[in-house]
Amino acid sequence: MTGTIQNREVFLNQIASRLGRPRRSTPEEPPIWKHRPQDEVLKDATQDHLLDVLREQCKKIHTSLYTTNLKELPSILNEVVAGYGGGPIVTWRDERFAQWGLKRLMNSDWPQESIEVYEWDNTKRQENITKAENANVGIIISEVTLAESGTVVLFSDENKGRSVSFLPSTFIALIPKSSLVPRMTQAAQKMREIYQQTGHVASCINFITGPSNSADIELNLVVGVHGPVKASYIVINDL
Repeated sequence: MTGTIQNREVFLNQIASRLGRPRRSTPEEPPIWKHRPQDEVLKDATQDHLLDVLREQCKKIHTSLYTTNLKELPSILNEVVAGYGGGPIVTWRDERFAQWGLKRLMNSDWPQESIEVYEWDNTKRQENITKAENANVGIIISEVTLAESGTVVLFSDENKGRSVSFLPSTFIALIPKSSLVPRMTQAAQKMREIYQQTGHVASCINFITGPSNSADIELNLVVGVHGPVKASYIVINDL
């Protein structure tokens, strides 16, 4: 449904009148800044260098980092899940799991034991939430990854519920190496490129930096206050 704007001109004229100036009919020219440090930090970094930066940052945000290729990915993922004590597991419904050779695992065919795996189903709203609340591990995919801060960027949609990343006790982020960017500036640029190419960008975008952390009380860091207690990143060499 398309909305209708009513009384816009009257409203804007009244604001201009209260400000004591006429209405401006032309857009303001954006300022040209002499210094743009946001473009300079890690400007010439290769993907390997960005991976090194991410690895060091993960040590500071209490997040385990693993690197692998597509052939070894199922084995590494199984190892990380086992280290967290197994299932239940909740995942997005994402075709990349099959493309990366993980469909067998997602169908509960885990090597060490029978693990319950629940795939997000947009037709089952409350069941999705319940499964995520009771899950031990949530598995998601980072669309853009900020090396400097160790932040994964998640695009939510009907098949990628945001509950998967914050209701389970732990979460695992699968990170394509190609998704690594230096920092927030480049992440915003990449999201603009996605919009320009597809005409669409997720209405809910989550920036998550490791497990849940809070230092609100006397600057004492507490992990797991309002989300997963532990987190692991698995960087996949897709280049």
